[in-house]
Amino acid sequence: MRADFAIIGGTGVYDAGLLSSVDHLQIDTPFGVSFIDIGEYAGQQVAFLSRHGKGHAVPPHRVNYRANIAALRQLGVKQVLATAAVGSLKEEIAPGELLIVDDFIDMTKSRETTFYEGENGVVHIDMSDPYCGRLRRLIAETADRNGIEVKPGGVYVCTEGPRFETTAEIRMYARLGGDVVGMTSVPEVVLAKEAEMCYATVAIVTNYCTGIADSFLTHQEVADTMRANIEKVRRLFFELIKRGLEERTCRCPHALAELGSL
Repeated sequence: MRADFAIIGGTGVYDAGLLSSVDHLQIDTPFGVSFIDIGEYAGQQVAFLSRHGKGHAVPPHRVNYRANIAALRQLGVKQVLATAAVGSLKEEIAPGELLIVDDFIDMTKSRETTFYEGENGVVHIDMSDPYCGRLRRLIAETADRNGIEVKPGGVYVCTEGPRFETTAEIRMYARLGGDVVGMTSVPEVVLAKEAEMCYATVAIVTNYCTGIADSFLTHQEVADTMRANIEKVRRLFFELIKRGLEERTCRCPHALAELGSL
């Protein structure tokens, strides 16, 4: 089976919703097993991957990001639309808002971040446009056409988790230029670039971060806010998928052009 598009669902997004004729696949990769649903929408074959597994069984630092992206690559996926639950570092980015991520700061500590460990070559992947600019533009245009409010850009600080951040850490991330905080975008975005996929993330702001909010943060708060807003993201993604696979004029299809040359 093959699919051009994939949706990666984060916290609170455990099924794709609008797909028909869905097959449930177990895909073996050199990096482990990945479980993916594949179905049809508007004449397009679409893969859906639940990042944390059914029932949120896998914490962010234990997600097998390499197996997941490798499995999507084996299915022929060219464009990936990802969701993410994030906390806001700024009062002007309020819970319930949607944000198209355009850059990241990596604060993870122990994750496998590349497919290329030397045995199959060495890659120094370019990260000047980590979240595909062409795909981000299409998401913004689709949101505007459908009356869905999104913030057009923001820097995602990726932490190791699974604990939430301290007040001191949140102050530091804000001073470094971060806009939102999450636990899953890295290495997923990096691996997608190595797989020469167009990858974009629409983040759902679920809460103000520690030190900004007056109350203690719980995972239930995050999940509840995701449930209240996920239909907007689903509608945005499926309206984009309905437009079809336009020419990939970005650099993503050529990300490995210099494989092993450095």
